[in-house]
Amino acid sequence: MRHRKHNHLLGVKTAHRTSLLANLSCSLIENGRIKTTQAKARALRPTIEKAITLAKKAKATDDAAKKVHYRRLAISRLRSKKAVKKLFDELVEQFVKRNGGYTRIYKLAMPRLGDAADMAIIEFVEDAPKKKAKKKKTSSKEPVKEAKKTPEPEPEESDSEATEETPEETVADSANEETEAVAEENATEGEPEASAEAEPEVAEPEAEEDSAEDGAETDTEEPTESGSEEEDSDSKDEEQKSKD
Repeated sequence: MRHRKHNHLLGVKTAHRTSLLANLSCSLIENGRIKTTQAKARALRPTIEKAITLAKKAKATDDAAKKVHYRRLAISRLRSKKAVKKLFDELVEQFVKRNGGYTRIYKLAMPRLGDAADMAIIEFVEDAPKKKAKKKKTSSKEPVKEAKKTPEPEPEESDSEATEETPEETVADSANEETEAVAEENATEGEPEASAEAEPEVAEPEAEEDSAEDGAETDTEEPTESGSEEEDSDSKDEEQKSKD
């Protein structure tokens, strides 16, 4: 008779089912909780609990050969060295004092969209113990850092003051440069004025020369006019003689 020989077939072949359960086991070890269908969660429970039992046996024994043997058996079933290392080195500590029942299954109310399969969440019963942080060392170092940081703002303020003073100095320098430029411009403007004032003095003799030339021209022109008048008078006398 086939009593007590129930297997979770999941509607797939043996090789597919073995790979599926191995992948689900690795995901559960890495994440601590996964969401899947109720049928796969129920099939995953015996597989992952047998792997946890191997990890507990490896931790309980002192024989190195047996530890390697149990680790290799887990690798052959889970097919992931990374997941087996985490299970044997970290997660096994939370199951040492627990005899079976390492996982918990929650049924979800909402079915899966598409095929309306019943969904569930499977997780480990206990969380992995967290390592306590060393507070004494950090607390002892913090005041030293604060003491080092307190004098630092002072030079920063002096730097800021120096930066504030530098614009004023630049403004003063620019003002001085502007005054110097204005003085140079005034000096350059004064020189042309002096030259302009000196030019009329030189121009006066030229004007006199021009007036002298004009007088000479008038003198030369007067004789010509008088000569023309004499010619006219001679011509008139000749005409009168001819008439007589």
